[in-house]
Amino acid sequence: MPNIRARLLTVLIVLFGSLTVAGAGPATAVAPDSLWFDGTALTVSNGRFVDGQGREVVLRGYNVSGETKLDENHGLPFASVADARKSATALRALGGGNSVRFLLSWAYAEPVRGQVDTAYLAAATAQMGAFLDAGIRVYPDFHQDLYSRHLFDPDSWYTGDGAPKWAVDLGNYPDESCGICFLWGQNITQNGAVKAAQHDFWHNAHGLQDSFLTTAQKTMAYIKQNLTTEQFTGVLGFDPYNEPYAGSYDSGQASRTWERDLLWPFYVKFRARMDAAGWTDKPALVEPNLFWNGNVSKEEGGLLDAGSIGSRYVFNTHFYDQKAISGILMWGNAADGQYTTDFATVRDRAAALGTTAVVSEFGHPLNGSTAGKAPTVLKAMYQALDSRVKGANWWSAPAGSGPVLSGSQWQWDIYHGRHHELMNGNPDKVQTGGDAWNDEDLSAVRLDDSGTPVLRQDARLLDRIYPSATSGSTLAFTYEDRSRDGSTTLTWNPVPSSLPNVSSLVGSGQYALLVWRSGSGSAPTDLHLPASFPNASTAVVSDLGTAYAPPAYTSTTPIGTAAEPGGTGSRRLLLTDSDSGVLHYALVTSRATAPSATVLNAARSELAAWTASKFS
Repeated sequence: MPNIRARLLTVLIVLFGSLTVAGAGPATAVAPDSLWFDGTALTVSNGRFVDGQGREVVLRGYNVSGETKLDENHGLPFASVADARKSATALRALGGGNSVRFLLSWAYAEPVRGQVDTAYLAAATAQMGAFLDAGIRVYPDFHQDLYSRHLFDPDSWYTGDGAPKWAVDLGNYPDESCGICFLWGQNITQNGAVKAAQHDFWHNAHGLQDSFLTTAQKTMAYIKQNLTTEQFTGVLGFDPYNEPYAGSYDSGQASRTWERDLLWPFYVKFRARMDAAGWTDKPALVEPNLFWNGNVSKEEGGLLDAGSIGSRYVFNTHFYDQKAISGILMWGNAADGQYTTDFATVRDRAAALGTTAVVSEFGHPLNGSTAGKAPTVLKAMYQALDSRVKGANWWSAPAGSGPVLSGSQWQWDIYHGRHHELMNGNPDKVQTGGDAWNDEDLSAVRLDDSGTPVLRQDARLLDRIYPSATSGSTLAFTYEDRSRDGSTTLTWNPVPSSLPNVSSLVGSGQYALLVWRSGSGSAPTDLHLPASFPNASTAVVSDLGTAYAPPAYTSTTPIGTAAEPGGTGSRRLLLTDSDSGVLHYALVTSRATAPSATVLNAARSELAAWTASKFS
């Protein structure tokens, strides 16, 4: 990602033709479509991600990717850097993402104890760079599920990922068996080998945790040293360990005391390793007990005894609707407001911990007996990320919205349905369909027969308006995506009849509404514009002005559009205020015909009165 130093260097080269510095490496190219306020490092302040201009930042994107769990590309998300670039461009242009959770594998990073595989780290870092060059922020994740694939027999129904073979060999674990299990996740609590291996890791048996921490430090140091300064600026932080679980509790121990006595001390150690590797200014994105917020399997947790963890940590959690996935415990589809309480709990835990939150995994199967629920489940999850108020209540009680949550959908795998994975190394169990891992099928993308990435879900659901950077404090946000469930348009947040001019302007189209209070910065508020909002048919109504087919951004244009950085063709709306502590609003809608100035001004008057009454 570009920073001020890189931009100034480019200006000097343009002015003077060339620049030679003895002993200096080549200058870093500025990412295409960059503007002066792009590409600064993110930090955590006042319970929000903030950029170098002091703007509140929301991260939206995907996990890249479940391919890391497989052996076919040797624990890497992609077969090549070229594939990584293709995926990054598509993720930006089709999926609307500005960030990814980038999966790494301990098994491939340290295949021999004490020896880090620099070839693996080089390949992973180069693939990471492809996303950073596309203007996409990255947070790496050392991923594990069921501890390790090396726990499982060649003919097993299940497999895992994470720890290397040498770590499993040290444990002399019993033969794995899940008993009567219908979902792979049941292995977490029912498979004796998985439970014993997890228990050993958290108790540092055989020095396992020490080895992991040492490898993590070497990995982080390598990434820092082998990304450019501009690229490393785009690295948000590090997710130390995916979905931690005790395996089994010691006598007298429970989930809460396990978090307090074993999980949190591990994160403190990991934080120290980040500092030693040169990641001092980047947060650790720490996950609580896997089941702390489950809606079927549930255990007390959420780092309740960690105190105020502050700006050097981010509260990082997952959410899947276990009831909907079961196919038994939730009949029918998700509805308006289905997950607002669940995601409000995430907001409240982050606030209590003195930090911000990211929901680094969420999603629903796209194949199988419950796949029909996916359009409504995903819409309800995105709705809950946007606001803690359901659509039916939003216009009457917008001030209760709370912060807009960052999130990464599971997952973005361009190899979906085209895998060639020998499950547990068994040549008689070649997995090709879906995600090629434990019968999962959640990828939002695939390659068509020409090798072009295409979406597997409704683009109106995935490519969304969201406030990627707000100059000041976000007070409320909503987006009515009008996504589809089959042939049915899902409208959960219609404009009320009490605002007839706004309702007439929006009609049956998509719309977003952001309300914010300005800060003291000079950089504009930045909203991602989906492909369904082409410039020629986008209408904006704001206290800053009104526009149909907004002009190109300039520093003196209150409402303007520009390309997002990275040269992928994705676009944004930029709203510039020049005050501090002032209430602002902006409605953005897509419509085929130009509204009259009379309609725009009438809608503006209604919104001005509504905003004043709801946020006075």
